[in-house]
Amino acid sequence: MEKNVGGYDRIARLVVGPILLIVGVAVLGGFLSIASGTTATAIGVVAALVGAILLVTGATQTCPLNSILGVDTFRTAR
Repeated sequence: MEKNVGGYDRIARLVVGPILLIVGVAVLGGFLSIASGTTATAIGVVAALVGAILLVTGATQTCPLNSILGVDTFRTAR
């Protein structure tokens, strides 16, 4: 795949991704209480999953959803 994530988009993914991943893991591990029961588990799983996706797409600079939507924030050096 061609790179399609760059600039502020990449920075935001590399900052927000790890934060969401840590929050998700903390909720699933019981270190952080956001809600109780099944709701907490769902929030933890979603946060960890979204965080991991943002982290990977920011690190690899490719995002399949950006390709489908036709979004390209990557700029080549000139």
